[in-house]
Amino acid sequence: MSRAAGRIHEMEHHAADWATTRPVVSGTQGVVAAGHPLVAMAGMRMLMTGGNAFDAAVAAGFAAAVVEPTASYTLMGECVALVHEAGKGRTQVVSGQGTAPALATIDTFRKRRHDRIPTGPGADAHLSFTVPGAVDAYLTLLETLGSRTLSAALTPAREYARGFPMYEYMHRMLSIPETRSQFEIYPPGGDAVFYPGGRVPAVGDLFVQKALGNTLKLIVEAARGTRNRAAGIRAARKRFYAGDIAKTIGGFSERLGGLLRAKDLAGYRATFEAPARISFMGREILAQGAWTQGPVLLQALGMLANFDLRSMGHNSPRYVHVVSEALKLAFADRERYYGDSDKVPLPALLAPAYLRERAGLIDFARAKPVAPEPGDPRRRGGAAGTSPAARADAMTSSAAGGTTHIAAIDREGNMVCLTPSGGVFRKSAFSPELGCTLSTRSEMFVLEKGHPNALEGGKRPRTTLVSYMIVEDGVPTTTIGCPGGDDQAQGDLQLVLNTLVFGMNPQQAVEAPRFSTQTLVNSFWPRAYKPGQLNVEPGIPHSARAELTALGHTVTEIGACGIGAIVTRRDPSSGVVSAGADPRRPTYALAL
Repeated sequence: MSRAAGRIHEMEHHAADWATTRPVVSGTQGVVAAGHPLVAMAGMRMLMTGGNAFDAAVAAGFAAAVVEPTASYTLMGECVALVHEAGKGRTQVVSGQGTAPALATIDTFRKRRHDRIPTGPGADAHLSFTVPGAVDAYLTLLETLGSRTLSAALTPAREYARGFPMYEYMHRMLSIPETRSQFEIYPPGGDAVFYPGGRVPAVGDLFVQKALGNTLKLIVEAARGTRNRAAGIRAARKRFYAGDIAKTIGGFSERLGGLLRAKDLAGYRATFEAPARISFMGREILAQGAWTQGPVLLQALGMLANFDLRSMGHNSPRYVHVVSEALKLAFADRERYYGDSDKVPLPALLAPAYLRERAGLIDFARAKPVAPEPGDPRRRGGAAGTSPAARADAMTSSAAGGTTHIAAIDREGNMVCLTPSGGVFRKSAFSPELGCTLSTRSEMFVLEKGHPNALEGGKRPRTTLVSYMIVEDGVPTTTIGCPGGDDQAQGDLQLVLNTLVFGMNPQQAVEAPRFSTQTLVNSFWPRAYKPGQLNVEPGIPHSARAELTALGHTVTEIGACGIGAIVTRRDPSSGVVSAGADPRRPTYALAL
């Protein structure tokens, strides 16, 4: 029996006919999925004119910065991605995570009597600005792996800046009073743009962003007159990171009293890196390294490999309990060990023996009421000391509800899954000259000298942004992405389990109800800690909630545990591509 046939047989007595509100989108020439139909179309326009998946992701990334400003994303933000080059059989991480300014030091904040790096809501948002990383990531991806010109890739975004119809989700976000509050603290803010005439534009009204469109125009204009495509991209990079756009960014920060300066941008470059990986059910799961929270999912999978999850039943109380408890253990390790540092013992944290011992700490009869102690991979699963989470204050979190996600696969089998973010309205400051906010990702550093995630100029904060690929027989077949702050790795874990353990198709995987533990130190200021809390979506039955409560979980219903999830897949034998897009947001997939 072939492996493919074996997998079908493996699932036939376990997979259920999960109903969905949307069909799986399928094709043979390519697929693009994103947080809004216009963003997906921006990518699809590249495929339809001969471009590849990398061109599609770049066009969609720029377009999302225009169409999805209320999805916790700005042109001055950051992104992380996984990219697979089918021709070379090579899969790499793209880091477009911006870095801390040179002036940002632990002593700087200690002298201001801060024990955490503050951001909005409030008048200290400018203290957490980071270097914009997404633009260079897109330019690097376009230059090295793409085929379209810069002008072609930015055409959809520039068209959308001239006007697109206001949609219901964006209208709803703009109608929340907190969305507008930062504009009043940092006037003139975005009032004139997002509240013309003092009101939220009605659904269907043409929404125009002139200043943002001008910033995009400046980027494109830099490429004009250059001798070839690559030279044009390099000229655009120079203008953004060392020219007048950089000066505008640095000047805006300096006027507000921020730490970011134009010279911080001059030395920034996005990077390609090797992915982290772990084996699970005969496949490999790829992720970004420990400068993100990506290995949380990998560690949790390594623990869960020791249990028969399928026999527990999808989203049964026992299943939710075991998955949540594994995540608590992984997050405890994240808080102690993860960061942009060569001191992170990632191979040891992903070692099967270590994760098997960590899995042995899961109590089937009782939920851990507080964050567990981090393990010590040097002596395997043993505790390494008091968890930082246990010392955190119980505070209300101001974390964003979720950013957005983009995935693309082309006819050749090239793949991209990319999560951009940064510049949440209620956390940042809006620059009228640039037409957008700046990212405040520095809030994710800790002010603890010697910690892998300690604040340091030129260093990446331990970002929540992640994306994943599933590899079968040595070939990436599936991309996974689910925005949502600290819920990202948790939502993505459930997408992986839905796909591999329960045999769901991409649409079933994204629509299935999700849950998330809050027994962790939240990555966003003010670093809330909610021991024992287990968030569940409305689709988790009340009978299951009662059993989880009896196990010691403090069950809390919320609207979404991760929002805007996307799963894409390419069948390596037939070349058929498919995608599922999350109805919790106006996420949309298009196929060709």
